[in-house]
Amino acid sequence: MSVLANANTKRLIVGLGLTGLSCARFCQKNGLAFDLCDTRESLPSLEDIRREFPNANIMLGALQGKVLAQYQVLLVSPGITIQQEAIQFAQQQGSLIAGDIQVFAETCQKPVIAITGSNGKSTVTTLVAALLNAAGIRASAGGNLGIPALDLLANDEATDVYVLELSSFQLETTTDLQARVATILNISPDHMDRYAGMADYERAKQRIFQGAQSVVINRDDDHTRPLLEGRFSAVSFGLEESNSDFGVVQRSDGTWLTSQGEMIVRADELHIRGEHNVANALAALALVSVLGVKPAAVITALKQFSGLAHRCQWVRNINGVDYFNDSKGTNVGSTLAALKGLGRTINGRIWLLAGGEGKGQDFSELAEFCQTYVAEVLAYGIDATRIVDGVDGACKTSQWQTIDEALNHARQHAQKNDVVLLSPACASFDQFKNYVARGEYFVAQVEALQ
Repeated sequence: MSVLANANTKRLIVGLGLTGLSCARFCQKNGLAFDLCDTRESLPSLEDIRREFPNANIMLGALQGKVLAQYQVLLVSPGITIQQEAIQFAQQQGSLIAGDIQVFAETCQKPVIAITGSNGKSTVTTLVAALLNAAGIRASAGGNLGIPALDLLANDEATDVYVLELSSFQLETTTDLQARVATILNISPDHMDRYAGMADYERAKQRIFQGAQSVVINRDDDHTRPLLEGRFSAVSFGLEESNSDFGVVQRSDGTWLTSQGEMIVRADELHIRGEHNVANALAALALVSVLGVKPAAVITALKQFSGLAHRCQWVRNINGVDYFNDSKGTNVGSTLAALKGLGRTINGRIWLLAGGEGKGQDFSELAEFCQTYVAEVLAYGIDATRIVDGVDGACKTSQWQTIDEALNHARQHAQKNDVVLLSPACASFDQFKNYVARGEYFVAQVEALQ
């Protein structure tokens, strides 16, 4: 059954965050019947929601399987796991489980570039849109980043290509994306509090390849190759030489990004720094190449791209010490990427501020790179002890209550050419509303340092 099969199909939108409300706006605009529910007992915006959707019944509180089973379609927001008992019961009774991306896929008539991965997907999504627009192809970016996918359709007449960042949660409820080109940038442990293990997490990511015409593969990560059967044309990228696709070559004057063996741009000419951002740039070039965009047409836009806030964002230099805000580093894999990317390009050592809610991760994976690149791990917050235990013996460690305390310690001890890096490897919710608030707080504290 299609999500959009019949206007009078009984639909229930589960979860009233940004994604759920975008589903409600889409359904209302297209004359599709729906009701609304949320697992929270109360919503501060409830009256606004009632006014915007006067014909929808609204239910709050714990999900009830028998209630959900009365609906033919459940549009479940990505923040709500479909493994919940009530949702599973409804599915067993015949309810179709879907999400906003499946609705988008059934509606959109324009090419879609679909991007997922454990790390770097927001940077690559934004960069791909910038490169396409620089090449004269009108691109709209959103999904898990910025504007919800269904809200992007409001500007459909002014859009040639949609560039979607997709989370594993969104892909769980997507069955037929049909992307013009799809990619998994990389795979590393994340959301292990929601998945049974890495294989379960990877299966969710692999759903991005369903029906794709072309794929982009990371040669440095075999888990990014499609496991699904299908006839895909493929383009690859990697951090080594390649005469056929996108790669890197070392020359006497520096590291060059290459396409089919031809040099495109030197890595130090980019505003985004670190080896992981070289990989992000190569991935973006590979993705737009599928649409016929040549590197020469977008070199200027690539050089000018300054990256995203809270993603290895340079803040300032104090007495020869650079301060970076990587608050978006909410998992171990992301922090590893930051350590490798910066560690290989600086002459000093890294003072790593890490902490928050660990989401059940194994912090011992940080140990190898902490031993290589880190002067001290300054762990703070609720899981500080687990972080210290994870990297025990790899480098010096210390525990602090807050970011402020850790930052002040780093400020007092870092030497010229060192880097002070906030890359928490954890969620922020023990002390901050979200990673944005955490990053903004860190930037403000760094700006205030004397």
